[in-house]
Amino acid sequence: MPGMNTVMEVFDRKLHRKRRERAARLVASAEPILAETAARLADRLDDTTRRFTRALDLGGRHGLMARLLRARGIPFVVSADPAPAMARRAAASCGRAVAADEEALPFAPGSFDLVVSNLSLHWVNDLPGALLQIRQALEPDGLFLATLWALGTLAPVREAFLAAEAEVTGGASPRVSPFADLRDCAALLQRAGFALPVADVETITVEYRDPFALFADLRALGETNAVAALNRTSLRRAVLGRAVARLAEGARGGVIAIPFVVATLTGWAPHASQPKPLAPGSARLRLADALGTVEHAAGQGSACATAAAALGDRLQAKRT
Repeated sequence: MPGMNTVMEVFDRKLHRKRRERAARLVASAEPILAETAARLADRLDDTTRRFTRALDLGGRHGLMARLLRARGIPFVVSADPAPAMARRAAASCGRAVAADEEALPFAPGSFDLVVSNLSLHWVNDLPGALLQIRQALEPDGLFLATLWALGTLAPVREAFLAAEAEVTGGASPRVSPFADLRDCAALLQRAGFALPVADVETITVEYRDPFALFADLRALGETNAVAALNRTSLRRAVLGRAVARLAEGARGGVIAIPFVVATLTGWAPHASQPKPLAPGSARLRLADALGTVEHAAGQGSACATAAAALGDRLQAKRT
């Protein structure tokens, strides 16, 4: 049926690419934010004994993540970014780079044994489709690692602009992008067919003394608003001024604390050697034996109480 596979266009990808293109000459000024999350992603590689030889840095901007991967001994690293100007900067610093949209990857199946994406995939309209393409670009038992902004990111900015626009115009327009929550991220990994999927979240708080310094960082990262439903004619000077005033009012000691909630996704391309969940009924140890209590037949209400009491006694004994 027509429309069955239609993807909702939350983001104006053409506008987003244009803003990343403009950010190519500014991105170094906001590198500390990228460097923090890139270093944390690179540290995740220490959690596996697998050694990688062919890596893709997806949405890599000016190649910061690619340089970290090469510094860790990965001999072949490609950086890809939707903005050609970013790709050119990455090519100058890490040698291999292409301009490529995350929603239409130009790589053959099994091209890489590692795909890493640092703070880029939250701008993708068809994230399930992009994750599926990433899995296909990985060889079996290849690893996918990504960070993306999650729900709660820029919350004070969102609230300030909503309140300011309602106060000045009586309406509201989406001035901060929508972000996925942690449950969505975990479910998307499973939906894309990744094995051993893990999603976790942490908050990085960045302090600013001037709201315009925050706006400058967002421009330098290519993170300014590209929501498709944005009414671009409604941001009056009075709205901006009132939003800035509200942010300043929330400052403590002259400092505005801005949360960046970072979701980290981990998944493996399926392979026969990976651990599999045990079949139901295959356990070799009974819970009653582990707790040192008596197993009761189903329907006897005392079974749970007896097991709980036994567990409580054991915990109390450990405390004393």
